[in-house]
Amino acid sequence: MADKPIRFGILGCAEIARKVSRAITLAPNAALYAVGSRSIDKASLFAAANGFPISAKVYGSYDAVLDDPDVDAVYVPLPTSLHIRWAVAAANKKKHLLLEKPVALNVSEFDQILAACEANGVQFMDSTMWMHHPRTAKMKDFISDSRQFGQLKAIHSCFTFTADPDFLKNDIRVKPDLDALGVLGDTGWYCVRSILWAADFELPKTVTASRGPIFNEVGVLLSCGASLTWEDGKVASFHCSFLSNLTMNITALGTKGTLHIRDFVVPFEEKEASFSAATESGFTELVTGWVPKPSEHTVVTDLPQEACMVREFSRLVEGIKGNGLRPEKKWPTFSRKTQLVLDAVKASIDKGFEPVEVVG
Repeated sequence: MADKPIRFGILGCAEIARKVSRAITLAPNAALYAVGSRSIDKASLFAAANGFPISAKVYGSYDAVLDDPDVDAVYVPLPTSLHIRWAVAAANKKKHLLLEKPVALNVSEFDQILAACEANGVQFMDSTMWMHHPRTAKMKDFISDSRQFGQLKAIHSCFTFTADPDFLKNDIRVKPDLDALGVLGDTGWYCVRSILWAADFELPKTVTASRGPIFNEVGVLLSCGASLTWEDGKVASFHCSFLSNLTMNITALGTKGTLHIRDFVVPFEEKEASFSAATESGFTELVTGWVPKPSEHTVVTDLPQEACMVREFSRLVEGIKGNGLRPEKKWPTFSRKTQLVLDAVKASIDKGFEPVEVVG
């Protein structure tokens, strides 16, 4: 534990907050300090069930967490429709902000969040956990190697899971007043982020939604996809769904190599994760096999990826608090570009699947 760990407050008692509470406990430079809910009884039960120390503050409102002068940073796992209100409020109270994805309903809302963060000198990061797994850096090394991978030509990403009937009826992600982006803002966020990650966060020129999206009875997306194109000829596609078996794939194709990963959002195992890399693949003489075969690479981690995320966020916050550093801008930039592409997918669906130009 760091001498002065970053003290976290959590706004709300969402299911994902259980995972992040554990991550804060595991991170060596962070500490669970406060939780707030509209019901103090609910907040008390959450704190007791999720490893909060006896000294932790339990509040019956979100404002009370933000008004606590000892809270350094807040994690906000509230429904997307509430992000603009509470993320802006947190930044205006000088609280560093770890915000659940999707970060907003659209980039216009997100720009208001960023403006508040910049005006108050607070660090922003979204909660895309897989970005912080050490495997991700190793995969980036491979696709950045011109000798092994060559030039990036195409990316395909997929994140689906089969939601049960209760989820499809009651989860906030299928409610138009809470998370109007539906699956696009949930699993689609990860797909779009993976594509941008592989493309060094160069925005595509155009985005075209796939035909045949599936909506629920109140107009929220349950399944959709899109194709992306770049001026240099790169292409990408993704599919996201609440209606298909659990799948979390990325395939990145270069002129010399190929990257495959089958569990990019949540690794099959917490302490290790693998990926497949192939370089200059070909056939045996009679085309009965591959030469050389793809190689499997396993990366071991001492902390789960969500704790790595909290550790990195807390490191940045400590740099601002203790050393007078400026907030790191790459994380809000990654978030904004991801949101821009989500906006373009939604616009393409609304326009009858026409291509939509992405303007950064």
